[in-house]
Amino acid sequence: MSEESQYDGSNKSPSLAASEAGLPAAECDAQVDASVHTSQTNIAQMTASSAPTEGNKWKCEICTYENFPLSRKCTMCRAQKPSLGEDIFKLQDGASALPTQDDCGAEAIAERLKPLRISSPQGQAGASAVTKWPCATCTYENWPRSLKCAMCGAPAPAHRPHPAHPTHPAHPAHPTTAGINDICNSQPTPQHDVEANARRSKRRNNTDWIWLQACLGVVEGDAHCVDAYLSSGGDPARALTASEVALLNRASAFDPGHTLVHLAIRFQRQEILSTLLSRISGGGPGLKRSPSYVAPDLATAIRRHISSCVRHKKGSFPCRYINEFCTFSLPSEIEELPAAIQEQLFTELLDRDAQQTLEADPPLINWSLHLTVTLGSRLYALWNRSAGDCLMDAVCQAAYGVSDRTNVLRGALADALHHANRSFYARWTAWERLQAAQLHYQPEETQLRTEWSRLVAAAARPGTALHQLHVFALAHVMRRPIFVYGVDIVNSFRGEALGYARFQGIYLPLLWDPEFCSKSPLCLGYTRGHFSALVPIEPYSHRHAYICREQQEESEDTTYLPLTDSEGKLLPVHFLTCDELAEEEAVVRRWVTSHASGGTFAAAQRLHARPLLQAQMLEEWLNHYRRLAQQTRGPFPPRLHTAAEFSSDADTDDE
Repeated sequence: MSEESQYDGSNKSPSLAASEAGLPAAECDAQVDASVHTSQTNIAQMTASSAPTEGNKWKCEICTYENFPLSRKCTMCRAQKPSLGEDIFKLQDGASALPTQDDCGAEAIAERLKPLRISSPQGQAGASAVTKWPCATCTYENWPRSLKCAMCGAPAPAHRPHPAHPTHPAHPAHPTTAGINDICNSQPTPQHDVEANARRSKRRNNTDWIWLQACLGVVEGDAHCVDAYLSSGGDPARALTASEVALLNRASAFDPGHTLVHLAIRFQRQEILSTLLSRISGGGPGLKRSPSYVAPDLATAIRRHISSCVRHKKGSFPCRYINEFCTFSLPSEIEELPAAIQEQLFTELLDRDAQQTLEADPPLINWSLHLTVTLGSRLYALWNRSAGDCLMDAVCQAAYGVSDRTNVLRGALADALHHANRSFYARWTAWERLQAAQLHYQPEETQLRTEWSRLVAAAARPGTALHQLHVFALAHVMRRPIFVYGVDIVNSFRGEALGYARFQGIYLPLLWDPEFCSKSPLCLGYTRGHFSALVPIEPYSHRHAYICREQQEESEDTTYLPLTDSEGKLLPVHFLTCDELAEEEAVVRRWVTSHASGGTFAAAQRLHARPLLQAQMLEEWLNHYRRLAQQTRGPFPPRLHTAAEFSSDADTDDE
């Protein structure tokens, strides 16, 4: 309903009618005195007419919501009710009782009407008639004197409406009246403006506004803004436009074309980066919930432990190395969870895309039924970030179950290539010349030096993609073989072949003494420019009940990795000399514990005793899914025990 219909002649007070007609304040007082007697006589009629109806609602000046007449504040935005047109006899609590004799006196009524007096010359509008200018960027309506938008900060247009001129000196205004006019013709206080803007933004649910807040949140390290943007359905791959960069007004932080991922990498927001990458690549939709995310404090303690394990070998081969051997495996308690909870667990833990690619025809992993079913050595691809540090993350996950967020392994890799430059360079140049000779090509020394400098520099820069040389050097840092099962041809999103990968194969720590290294390998997967850790589920003690006792005890802490492809061909062994290539299989047997069973040539991967911190982290992670299982089955469900659990042969001191 319009303002004209709300404040018609039948509902206006004499003071308001006189003031809107352009009469001076003195004449307003005279009409008030003359109307006192009439007001006392017809007070019952006026009270009855003030009952809340649809026609008497008042419109809020901020959010335009129509409120009931008895409301003192806007129901929607809590703004104060405008004083113009308000029934002066209405009680604050909404009661319809008649006013007392003291309240109906001429002096009392005149005193109550003083705040409503407006001394406005002809042509001057009140607060409800002030013309605001809409922002061209966010459409917010601003006060006329605002030089920029109070919502988004955009500058005001040149043709914006100007506020009314001050009162003419010939008609001096009452002090209270002048104060009301100043408030009506000026912008609200900053605090009121901020609160109104926040309420308006929340009510409007502007996706663009949430997007800009997410960009600022990445720069300032506020993950809640990013979570709010993703929860509202925002695209994590959305890029900043030139107008949005100008709107943010921080040229040193934002550039056109940058996404939230670019900002997270630039400002080293690792937690935010992991959240964003889990929505973009690897593992499909939905957030990931790896053990390190569920127990971040324990994961941080594990990373500190890894950092304390880095040592520097002196002598002719001064290489950095880790002074302990650890192999990560998924806990066998996963199989105790209900099928639906297991599916949710694997969805939140694994890289489904990498798993599907590695198991596609022809399969690269899990192609041997003897290894996967009989020996319980099925491999699972863990999800990790894909911002250039996936190789370090995959190696760290395969060994400790956490990502290399503090760049401990990358730093050790860079130091190893720097201090043991001579040994690594000799082995690398011999391999490069051998590969070039097979293509009838002879590289020049200057070309090799340039390429070597580039590879060494890439190892020291976080977020930089790495090469086969870096996998070979990491085998020396970890002091154990590294197996990579990967695609030979890298395809685009459309399935077009982009080139050869040549990452698949066996990387041995050939520059170390074999007695100084472990024969238990780490296992990685490679798919379209991305590395993933491949880990097994630790075997159950009663899983192979049909195997003799000696084999059962041996299989409890050992899994098996194939040394050949699905066609029975030995995996390529990288960085061998010409003499070593002649006896490739013998070299492999010298560095790993081989196992030939069921027609499959495999290497034994020993599952070392789980460290205390890692066991605590996995326990907290499993408790999350155990609680979900209890919610689906009811509180405190009884546990069903098998006969094997009550067997005296299966009991241990720990149990």
